[in-house]
Amino acid sequence: MKKKLRVGVIGLGLGRHHLAGYVGNDEVDVVGIADVNGELLRTMAQEYHVPNTYTSYTDLLKSQPDLVSIALPNYLHAPATIDALKAGVHVLCEKPMAMNAAEAQRMVNAAHGNKRVLMIALNNRFRTEAQVLKKLIEEDVLGEIYYAKTGWMRRRGIPGAGTWFTQKARSGGGPLIDLGVHMIDLTRWLIGNPKPKSVLGATYAKFSDTEQGVIDVEDLAMAFIKLEGGISLIAETSWASHVPSEGAYVKLIGTKGGAEIIGDKLTIYTEMHGQQVDITPAYTPRAWADCIAAEIAHLVTCIRDKKTPMSTGEQGMEMMKILEGIYKSADQGKTIKIG
Repeated sequence: MKKKLRVGVIGLGLGRHHLAGYVGNDEVDVVGIADVNGELLRTMAQEYHVPNTYTSYTDLLKSQPDLVSIALPNYLHAPATIDALKAGVHVLCEKPMAMNAAEAQRMVNAAHGNKRVLMIALNNRFRTEAQVLKKLIEEDVLGEIYYAKTGWMRRRGIPGAGTWFTQKARSGGGPLIDLGVHMIDLTRWLIGNPKPKSVLGATYAKFSDTEQGVIDVEDLAMAFIKLEGGISLIAETSWASHVPSEGAYVKLIGTKGGAEIIGDKLTIYTEMHGQQVDITPAYTPRAWADCIAAEIAHLVTCIRDKKTPMSTGEQGMEMMKILEGIYKSADQGKTIKIG
């Protein structure tokens, strides 16, 4: 019988969902949780029967877990991840990986230097419709994919106004780094993670005066991203904009067919026997919490079997280059070359 992995969770905001995923996994034991909020710590420990609580993540690391999830505010992702890797602990780090590409590079270096696994939590890759489409693409159903468009637009929904979430120095950005990161990553993953070559971006802050507290990040961003192989990707994302309702989508166009995911619905557009056809595959969509649980199960298996996880630190670093490039392009008003 395999020994269970000893697991800890650092940060219990979004991290509480990681905690639930670990508790539901038979191959791990949750040995500790860490958060600066003592009341939240006690509540989560009681609810999930966690034996040890810490108000400092460094104390949790001293207990020598095998794996930790890091779900702290964005500006703490890099230092906490590097500390964990140096302590010999595998890491599942929430998105965005870091504040910038330089921090991401240091995280990757720490993983390699300490021979530990670093996986970036990008749970949209574990959506059923995304995995179905990924298999169809690998089977060449769409042919050569040359154009893509993706987005996650909200009508209203500026999260945590006045907290670290809306402060550039601590979050790194607004909806681009919160929502856009998911959709850009999902799109690139579906088409084989082509490297970015250049970006042209724009950001807007038109609704910050409608909220309380400090908001010095954008509320809408868009970008034209040129990927290797001549692939073009257009991305858009907002926390607040005059659109009908909140929605997320991916659209792909290839030489043999096209595909779109809108919400949890996947449709394939192609031709059969000279006729245009629309195909809607049958599957059961995963709930968001189940995507996180699947993500965790995947990482646990990779650690046990010494395999590379689906979402690597290197891929996360490429994403940070894209995000950083979009913000730089928006500031300078010109195309930014990447790599």
